[in-house]
Amino acid sequence: MESTAPRVVVVTGVSRFLGAQIAAQIAADPMVERVIGLDRVDPPSTYADLLSGVELRKVDLTKSTGNTLAKLRAEAVVHLAVASSPDPAAGGRAGMKEQNVIGTMHLLAGCQQTSTLKRLVVRSSTAAYGASFRDPAVFTEDTEARDVPRGGYGRDILDIEGYVRGFRRRRPEVTATVLRFAPFVGPTAETMLLRYFAQSVVPTVLGRDPRLQFVHVDDALEILRRSVVEDHPGTFNVAGPGIITLSQALRRSGRVNLPVVEPLLQAATRLGGVSLDQVDLFVHGRVVDTAKLCKEFGFTPRSTSVAFDDFIKSHQSGAVVTPDRIDSFLDMIKSVRARG
Repeated sequence: MESTAPRVVVVTGVSRFLGAQIAAQIAADPMVERVIGLDRVDPPSTYADLLSGVELRKVDLTKSTGNTLAKLRAEAVVHLAVASSPDPAAGGRAGMKEQNVIGTMHLLAGCQQTSTLKRLVVRSSTAAYGASFRDPAVFTEDTEARDVPRGGYGRDILDIEGYVRGFRRRRPEVTATVLRFAPFVGPTAETMLLRYFAQSVVPTVLGRDPRLQFVHVDDALEILRRSVVEDHPGTFNVAGPGIITLSQALRRSGRVNLPVVEPLLQAATRLGGVSLDQVDLFVHGRVVDTAKLCKEFGFTPRSTSVAFDDFIKSHQSGAVVTPDRIDSFLDMIKSVRARG
């Protein structure tokens, strides 16, 4: 494993939390001379201080970027401009696919033309494995999906990884790292899945209690950072060890479980509250093996259980059942018994 930090790093997707955070962390590395953040929209004003050491450029990856990366003499590219859910303001599902698939294709074409490039890091997802009744108990990086994912995000991920495999064949001297992240959790993570868990009443699929895995966003950032400053070629599952069932997650977060038949929850995908990827996840669950990651990086993310607890602490206000409410309920019972 080589630990020489690149001098010029390009990060895509800096208008979002993950991209802004990793760009700022890399910019703070004294071995890195320049960090250039690319996005098709300006980062929110709240990121101004965070990104003060990052050069920001407005670039739409869905349109050909020409030899932008070559002109910047990029030595490392971190591709995080991958949307996990549709944004109505950005064209919905069609805009999401264009950003994920066409954007990645154009970016990798630019990487192909960049002779200075040494490292490529691409955000992927465990959604690449899909979710079906034929799934193995645990997915390793070598396991292929039994069925093509029904959801748009999972299909986009398969396309993205296909483009990366083609790039690896054309530029074998570049260290290409693909990180298949489990869903992010943590006090600062904000995703459609976490907004689902933050509801006071959470619809679930009747008769199903899937096994789930998460990764704490801080651990995801550490894996990203190491992928940039060190050589870690290959594809890696990134998740917290252990599992938590959906029913356990809801009990621990104080939410009320509302079981519904699967077609009803699937119908909710048209309203934008949940995606087909998530419906399948809530039916079948998904667990991945992280032994390869821990061995290669010398780093073990905090467990799924601990990561989810950190998320709960910051979202307790929406809970129907909280420790304080339980204590109040017990005090009321004691009071009634005392009066009796």
